[in-house]
Amino acid sequence: MPDKNEVERRKQIAKELKLKARQEFGKSLPMSHDNFKGLFDYLDKQLIDNSCDHSLKLSNDFLQSLKLNNIDEIIEWIGENGGNCDCEVLANVEEKFDDNAIL
Repeated sequence: MPDKNEVERRKQIAKELKLKARQEFGKSLPMSHDNFKGLFDYLDKQLIDNSCDHSLKLSNDFLQSLKLNNIDEIIEWIGENGGNCDCEVLANVEEKFDDNAIL
């Protein structure tokens, strides 16, 4: 059984690894964290009245409204992170933001 110092050392290593993962996730974002939060809020509202049509139409509409110049890159990133349609953006991509809360 590890002694108290070893337990503390392991906790510190785990904390540092988690922080590094959060930082890397933040660096991988193709648009700001706030824009992603806006996307998730928009999809939440839109999908109440509209069922998912298994496309990223609503996500694209939101991104177009922001007049971003890297929408293709954002859509690709969303797909790589489990968002192959609007409802999956909420189910899979938003979850990554919860797990990797940006500091």
